[in-house]
Amino acid sequence: MAETKKPTHIAQKIVGWSVARAAPANDVAPDVDPRTLRIDRREEGSWESVTTKINLTSATGTKTLYFVIGFGVVCGRRNGEPICIERPLEFFVPAGQTAAEHQWVSATMRTLSLAARGGFVVKALADLRKVSWDRGPVWYGKSKSGKGLVHDSEVAAIAWAMEQELQKRGYLDAYGVERSLDELATRYAQLRRFRDALPLDNPSPGEPQPESALAAFALPDPCPQCRGEMVMKDGCPTCLDCGYSKCG
Repeated sequence: MAETKKPTHIAQKIVGWSVARAAPANDVAPDVDPRTLRIDRREEGSWESVTTKINLTSATGTKTLYFVIGFGVVCGRRNGEPICIERPLEFFVPAGQTAAEHQWVSATMRTLSLAARGGFVVKALADLRKVSWDRGPVWYGKSKSGKGLVHDSEVAAIAWAMEQELQKRGYLDAYGVERSLDELATRYAQLRRFRDALPLDNPSPGEPQPESALAAFALPDPCPQCRGEMVMKDGCPTCLDCGYSKCG
């Protein structure tokens, strides 16, 4: 026969009781700020970009430079809902502009691009503006009062010019501060609605095709290499025949 267990004896008085409840499941995923979300590598496909031409003046003379800033769409999450912004992710200076110094310019732009994909491009640009050199000051740009600006180096002047482009694009405010997530998300939503409304597919009869649209921006001087037709492409004079570009 099975042994009968004796009932458990409770020596103390029971003064209260409660039922253990299971912890509620947390179905809401954590927030992810798209401004600081790390982008491991450049995705395939095309990004929108701006190409800027600047003229720097120093004791060694005047130097003309072009730089390119690429913008990508980055999506995060807030309160369980996706939220997307347009963010600068790539910085590039075309080759052939700075002779022997180009390797250092390329290295700096690569580092700046890594900072942009890491989510701290504003701080990186601020640090570049502090760079100084022993060749004297560099003049570029004007203050809000109209006075010429003096920078401690060409690197600092280029960084300032890049900040100005980010202000024009709406990523920074007038004081060089990164805009709030709400402002950036609202701006991207407006851009998205504008782009979606563009009649890019199946143009109506009479609408200019890509080649004829470029021809509308044809430059008077022919290509210096093949004497072909020059047009403005991404802000650079480019030959339609041989592909020559004055930006390098």
